Amino acid sequence: MDTIREKSIGLDGEVFAERRAVTRRRVLKGATLSFNNGYGALEGLVRNESERGVLLNFGETSAVPSSFDLTIKGSHARSARVKWRDMTRVGVEFAD
Repeated sequence: MDTIREKSIGLDGEVFAERRAVTRRRVLKGATLSFNNGYGALEGLVRNESERGVLLNFGETSAVPSSFDLTIKGSHARSARVKWRDMTRVGVEFAD
């Protein structure tokens, strides 16, 4: 899919330079979060990804723990931790 653009637009309409250290690619993939020694699981969507992390989309994020194992469809499980969250999205950094 598309690479996220070099410049972004803030809420005030001002254009600013991309601040991410690594370029992210837009994707639409299923993902499973596993936590609590495998007793807990949630499903969500990956909306963009890089070598360092992903943006996950959920209906609501309050049940997402701060660290978990993340399995993206078509790849192996990786340890991950939440860097930020809002009501429906979670920014995740890979721990490995």
